Amino acid sequence: MKKLEKTIGVIGAGNMGEAFVGALIRSGMTAAGGIFISDISQVRLAELHKIYGVVPAENNRQLFFKSDIIMLAVKPQQMAEVVTDIERAPDFSRMTQRKLIISIAAGIRLKKLEEILYGNLAEGLQRNLPLIRVMPNTPSLVLAGMSAMSGNKFATTEDLSLARAILLAMGAVLEVQELEMDAVTALSGSGPAYVFYFVEAMIEAGIQLGFDPSAAATLTTKTFEGALRLLLERKEAPMDLRRKVTSPGGTTEAALKILTGNNVKEIIIDAIKAAAERSKALSQ
Repeated sequence: MKKLEKTIGVIGAGNMGEAFVGALIRSGMTAAGGIFISDISQVRLAELHKIYGVVPAENNRQLFFKSDIIMLAVKPQQMAEVVTDIERAPDFSRMTQRKLIISIAAGIRLKKLEEILYGNLAEGLQRNLPLIRVMPNTPSLVLAGMSAMSGNKFATTEDLSLARAILLAMGAVLEVQELEMDAVTALSGSGPAYVFYFVEAMIEAGIQLGFDPSAAATLTTKTFEGALRLLLERKEAPMDLRRKVTSPGGTTEAALKILTGNNVKEIIIDAIKAAAERSKALSQ
């Protein structure tokens, strides 16, 4: 993977912030000395410095001015305070260095970030602060994430390529329109929870059928792993693969009749639509 010749600042040293740090270093995209981190927890900063060798910043403002790329990996409810503090720095309105800002806070629209960051800047200076909104998911923690990204009007092709390269270090990435972000949140952002829910049910079924919890978990998780690998490698539609393992009058058909009779597919679709609506409401 091509090495980034830029300094990167990560505001927020939680799980996702650490995922970005770990992915950047393991992929060889940048050296630990080129990554600055900041967080309200000094203990957490010390932990990441010890593990990865990254450089703790004194505060968010210092990190911002030292970095070419800034990752906003804070909770949505903290975003306005963090960004406002940076915007109010004495040198902010006189800054001429171009900086790419990437936000992974769920529900925080680009317009909201623009209102805070661009409020006191002429358009010429606004162009120096392109924004990209990203919706990652938790498998990013094990470099198997699915992220979607959308840039604002000042994000160039090069900016989007930079963001793509960073996100690819954690898994897969898809560029979307921002108006699609609520659907992304519902489908891939919340998606791992749906999988875990189904895994829970299968493990519980295994226990009720007489297996100990460990055996039930192994049978279930390895089945999911194998089924997904088959789906990805064969590149066949899931409907076709399902039909191939469903013999008339067989065990699989007996199970699927229960799922179909209880409208499970429709319930899942309704659930994902509800998540999208909730995401939309939280983003207002």
